[in-house]
Amino acid sequence: MTTNLAAKAEQLRALHVPGRPMVLPNAWDAVSARAIEAAGFAAVATSSEAVAGSLGYDDAEGAPVDEVFSAVMRVARSVAVPVTADIEAGYGLAPAELADCLLAAGAVGCNLEDTDHHAGGLIAATLQADRIAELRQAGQAAGVRLVINARVDVFLQADGPPGARLPEAIRRGRLYRAAGADSVYPIMVADEPTIAALIAGIAGPLNIYARPGAPSIARLAELGVARVSYGPWIQRLAMQAVLRTLARILRDEDPFAPHLPGADDDAQG
Repeated sequence: MTTNLAAKAEQLRALHVPGRPMVLPNAWDAVSARAIEAAGFAAVATSSEAVAGSLGYDDAEGAPVDEVFSAVMRVARSVAVPVTADIEAGYGLAPAELADCLLAAGAVGCNLEDTDHHAGGLIAATLQADRIAELRQAGQAAGVRLVINARVDVFLQADGPPGARLPEAIRRGRLYRAAGADSVYPIMVADEPTIAALIAGIAGPLNIYARPGAPSIARLAELGVARVSYGPWIQRLAMQAVLRTLARILRDEDPFAPHLPGADDDAQG
């Protein structure tokens, strides 16, 4: 088991190539994970918002930690590709506990953000760096070099004066990389000059959030991005399709127009 996870971790780590980004349309359950794998993506990531919503809870660590990792386990056992889990800020668990939970669920990587969901604002950068180092050490002690994607929430939290956010994000990114993070995720950054400055300043693999208004995958590759995440957007788009179909049913309209794949199949419920 550990040998298999260790191999998958190295497989996932190798996919972080600046200029040839790993693209992650994030999953929330076994069905979505299998669809992502079947479409040809080389890895599966979970989205905390999408997972929490599928379980009936709010994001921002609103879901019970045992239910979150149970969901991650269902994703991981449903696919053969490496799985990385969005574990928010760690749900109050110590880094060693986080490593144990990730590996028990079959995940070989994680997002770890520096938002403090209890006190508000951001976790002190040095404290977050220590947590990353401890998580790295705990994974290695278990025989797996977990792939740590360190999320920097300076822009998400609008922390500090606007002119100070880029330097602070670079400072945090450098600290997190030095502590053992494999990649840095400055979520909400979408403009090309800031992306370029982060890549130059952090000098390590950068993860960009694919959201409306963000550059295309091809352009992000040209900028040197190594990883692109869709977060909750795949689930949001899927739910829009569900809502449109339900509205057609309420209006007594044909829900299969325009034709949906499988509509003519002998459905079994």
